[in-house]
Amino acid sequence: MSGADAAGRAVDPAAVSDPAAGLGAGPAADLKAPDPAAAATFAGVPTMFDVARHAGVSHQTVSRVLNDLPGVAAATRERVRQAMAELNYAPSPTARAMARRRSGSIGLIQAGRPDYGPSSAALGFNEAAREAGYAVSQASMRALDADELTQAVHRLVLQRVEAIVLISGEREGVDVLRGIDAGVPVVAVASERSPGTHRVSFDQAAGARLATEHLIGLGHRRIAHVAGPADSMDAAERRRGFAAALEAHGLEHREPIEGDWLAASGHAAGVRVLEDGWATAVFVGNDQMSLGLLAACHAAGVAVPDDLSVVGFDDIPEAAFFTPALTTMRQDFHTLGLDIMATVLDVLRDEPSAPDRTTRVPELVVRASTAAPPRAADLAGM
Repeated sequence: MSGADAAGRAVDPAAVSDPAAGLGAGPAADLKAPDPAAAATFAGVPTMFDVARHAGVSHQTVSRVLNDLPGVAAATRERVRQAMAELNYAPSPTARAMARRRSGSIGLIQAGRPDYGPSSAALGFNEAAREAGYAVSQASMRALDADELTQAVHRLVLQRVEAIVLISGEREGVDVLRGIDAGVPVVAVASERSPGTHRVSFDQAAGARLATEHLIGLGHRRIAHVAGPADSMDAAERRRGFAAALEAHGLEHREPIEGDWLAASGHAAGVRVLEDGWATAVFVGNDQMSLGLLAACHAAGVAVPDDLSVVGFDDIPEAAFFTPALTTMRQDFHTLGLDIMATVLDVLRDEPSAPDRTTRVPELVVRASTAAPPRAADLAGM
């Protein structure tokens, strides 16, 4: 996810309360530093999810066996215990104690800039959680840091949350959570599958393919791509969809220009595209970089879309007011937030496996930044 950056400092993960939900978690100083063994285990140490995979059961079943709860067949219970022995699994005593009690709260961790997409998804999630009768304990950090993320998980577990949600587009965040045995289900907004977590996302590759197909349908044969950062799962999926569309039509695929989601990097990429002079159209990985690219075109006297067509991604509220109004791929981030909570409820209701909610495809919104290529360029590309 991506969008407009906003000023502000990161929130200390210790201050994990949602005032609107009336949690009143208290100041950070009131929380004792957690014992890492009490809340999580790290990469290289078997987790509850490893046991579940080894035994061929859900992690909820493993939790039932750990806590001597009913509803597990004797043969299954024995298989889980055997898997624990074979993996030398040592459950967290505190996590086990926490799992026996319902708290009526869900932990939400936001890692990364407070951009439009993640912030809108978090709002949708909070609304859905309240409607379902759950409070939300929230931790935010401006930049994803493995130690800070781990500490946030520790503190949420000590608050007895029933599940933890991660909203972050960076692959590292999912990798860190995968190495932590929090003793509660984990749901992540992730474009890529990751063992041990339940995934919610839009189909980024399909959205990118639609954007590229739109340009191809207009007659463009030389299309550049300004991509998001390499550590972004969404950027990787959009690259994949872009490449697939070009390959399907037998078109040349040049290496994308990498940006960082911000308008300044889009401007720099736009300068490179214009200096190269090859492309008649550009698929840009998000709307903010599109804004920078449009500014570069304006400064160079290049008319959009007469000389160069531009497609963005996200459909942030400002996109309709760019000059020209931006053709882009709309993602309904509020609905994404609802999907996150629906997945949490699926898991907490102990369904065998919550379905991956990745079937929603972004919607093409055609505005004024795309048109057929200039006739001379069209003939040259034939």
